[in-house]
Amino acid sequence: MVRRAAAEFLGTAFLLAAVVGSGIMAERLAAGNAAIALLANTIATGAALVALILAFEPISGAHLNPAVTLGQALLRQMPWRQVPAYVLAQIAGGFAGVAAANVMFGCPLFFAASRARSGPAQVLSEFIATFGLLIVIWGCAKSRAPAVPFAVGAYIAAAYWFTASTSFANPAVTLARAASDTFAGIRPADVPGFVGAELAGCVAAAFLFSWLSRPSGAVGAHALED
Repeated sequence: MVRRAAAEFLGTAFLLAAVVGSGIMAERLAAGNAAIALLANTIATGAALVALILAFEPISGAHLNPAVTLGQALLRQMPWRQVPAYVLAQIAGGFAGVAAANVMFGCPLFFAASRARSGPAQVLSEFIATFGLLIVIWGCAKSRAPAVPFAVGAYIAAAYWFTASTSFANPAVTLARAASDTFAGIRPADVPGFVGAELAGCVAAAFLFSWLSRPSGAVGAHALED
């Protein structure tokens, strides 16, 4: 368990370092072009996710996301007693990664973000982003497990662009990004709405996937009864 928690800490730390660090670099180099900055941030995040999942999946499953951990427990794919250690490691790792990115680019260790990300559209975006992420993970894991790292990287890269919130889809990421007043930041006041939507998306995805993945024989039996 200690090794698994350490893997979750390290993996989430590197993920946040990639998200926040590439955001800072992109903003500095894009000369005010927000589209170019977002594209650079997207590519770095998607690539980092693939690499980190490949590296840490054999140790901890490479959840790197409390929503994934909660979903695994809801689907009875991991014991509930392991959930607190995973989630605490992910949150701590997220803040460690943000601190590293901030310091690497000459910023304060932590400084509250001021970028507003509020409103129904943003909250709905986070629900959809998280819901879709978990369906992609579980769908690929069920029949194409080796493809999961690449599917996750591709999905997050796409969701950066098709959601209004740029797809945080991760409560640990949301909490940690509030501690960096940079391109990837989120105002602390907007964090509860994002986290609530992410958790709701997780629960909805778990219930839907549980239904979708029922054995076809059981579905047939119910159909006959109906």
